[in-house]
Amino acid sequence: MSYGDVAWQVSRLWLGPIAIALTRARGYGLERIPRSGGCVLAITHLAWVDIPIVGALSPRNINYVAKVELGRVPLLASFLRWHGIIPVRRGESDREAVRLMRQAAHDGRAVGLFVEGTRQRSGVPGKAQPGAAMVALQEEVPVVPIAVYNTQRWRLGNFAPCSLAVGESMRFDGLAKNGRGYKEATAEIEQRIRALFDWLADVHARGRPRGETPPL
Repeated sequence: MSYGDVAWQVSRLWLGPIAIALTRARGYGLERIPRSGGCVLAITHLAWVDIPIVGALSPRNINYVAKVELGRVPLLASFLRWHGIIPVRRGESDREAVRLMRQAAHDGRAVGLFVEGTRQRSGVPGKAQPGAAMVALQEEVPVVPIAVYNTQRWRLGNFAPCSLAVGESMRFDGLAKNGRGYKEATAEIEQRIRALFDWLADVHARGRPRGETPPL
């Protein structure tokens, strides 16, 4: 067990319950997250609170990919490092980040990647970037699409209930491991995530009934 796994176990005892309580987080389709083996969790990103919500509800410890700037914040930097964060320089080619993502997936880890590359302030999922598809194709691991809903409305003092939906794992074994393959896989990931997001909007409109099954 790595020190990152130990940090996750400790955080699940205190941070997880706090995150769930403050966001009234509810997960649908959590059983679709593989319990072992390398995979890429392709997640929407509408607010910072997406990170603790997914972490608290996921049955897997996650190696999140996060902007390198967070690693320069005192105290927070150490906390993230303990949890196995993979730092990435946004807006430029970061070969070291790609290497670390691929290594984590190869080693049987769950790589948590916010597919748009940055937080979407429009309130809806944005255009997916090719990172998730690239890691999945190169390491021949599945992509697990995850949409998070209502975090775009959550604020301190306005504790809007938040939910996430997990789709079936996606494999791209038949696609080429090149730019064309990444583009095709990314389009499929984006479509699946948007379908999950729209499904969650309907679930919220119906009062968030339990026991619902997300679309594939």
